[in-house]
Amino acid sequence: MRHENTIEARNLASILQASNAESSRASHRATGGVVTVLVPAHNESEAIIETLESLGQQTRRPDRVIVIADNCTDNTEQLALAQGAEVICTVGNTDKKAGALNFALGRLLEGADPDDLILVQDADSQLAPDFIENAVSHLGSDDKLGAVGGVFRGGPGGGFVGHLQRNEYSRYARDVKRLNGKCLVVTGTAALFRVRTLRGVSLARIQGSLPAGNGRGGVYDTSVLTEDNELSFALLTLGFNILSPADCTLVTEVMPTWRELWAQRLRWKRGAVENCVQYGWTKVTRPYWGRQLLSMVGVLVTVAYLASIAYAVGSGAGLHLHAFWMAVTGVFVLERVVTVRLRGWKYMLLAATMYETVIDLFLQAVHAKAYMDAMFNKKKVW
Repeated sequence: MRHENTIEARNLASILQASNAESSRASHRATGGVVTVLVPAHNESEAIIETLESLGQQTRRPDRVIVIADNCTDNTEQLALAQGAEVICTVGNTDKKAGALNFALGRLLEGADPDDLILVQDADSQLAPDFIENAVSHLGSDDKLGAVGGVFRGGPGGGFVGHLQRNEYSRYARDVKRLNGKCLVVTGTAALFRVRTLRGVSLARIQGSLPAGNGRGGVYDTSVLTEDNELSFALLTLGFNILSPADCTLVTEVMPTWRELWAQRLRWKRGAVENCVQYGWTKVTRPYWGRQLLSMVGVLVTVAYLASIAYAVGSGAGLHLHAFWMAVTGVFVLERVVTVRLRGWKYMLLAATMYETVIDLFLQAVHAKAYMDAMFNKKKVW
């Protein structure tokens, strides 16, 4: 069996066999229908066992777990099968995660009940034991809710750069909690959807009310760098709400090196910019455009600040302390301390030293590069 972009699948029979899901449907109808988990995985042999074990420990066990072993050259497939998961192996997919998910969803959605649920989860993320139970509860209580995402914290490792990411994710979790789960993006780490919602997205692409992506009406737009950000735009455009509740938590992998963090964040930032351009100026996208504007201002202010320091030192004028700017710095220090509170008092004290300025400047450089790449339409590399 072959797609237009030459995707082939092995073990496809597993996804077409609906008997397991059918037998589970009656018993789980009261709790939101059958829950199927899709785990796209490209050479994830180091993480896939822990990820699948976290699914096996759920208080609301998923009815099916399907690992999409996409263009794998390691033993991801064998490890997943040994853990009891169903496996689809795609070969020749050139559309990365979005293409692999579209391939599986194109068949899975055909035979599913509209009220069944699909959880899409990254292969390097582990859910808290009550994630599915809580996500199903949130989704089942609100028909206007299009997706329930996760609030993630950073996993171990990565040295100093990993530590900085864990602080960053802690601040994100704090912000989402303060907003009662309101979020701008349902992240790709883990998100729960109704079958009828995903069918609606696919149909809207075919009908032209959403960007068509690859032109085949898939759930995910394969033409973008950030498929989860674009899908969030799509859901909001169709009138749905999105939510990342504080009780839906998980652990996700941190980038272990500055180089890998640069590549990840450049993709995220450029993808977000291009998603805004893709959807234009609408009621849905106005807050996102506002964030891009603030980011641009931040980049310009940073450049001006560093240039002023360089000029003062280079011209011999020297640096002078002013009470106003000292007060501004004090406010910034207080923000750094308070917002990392979820990590404990030791991290709060450490944050007061302003050592995290290094990642702030790093991310400003990423933003500047993303804007330049988007402006000059530099070839996308992922």
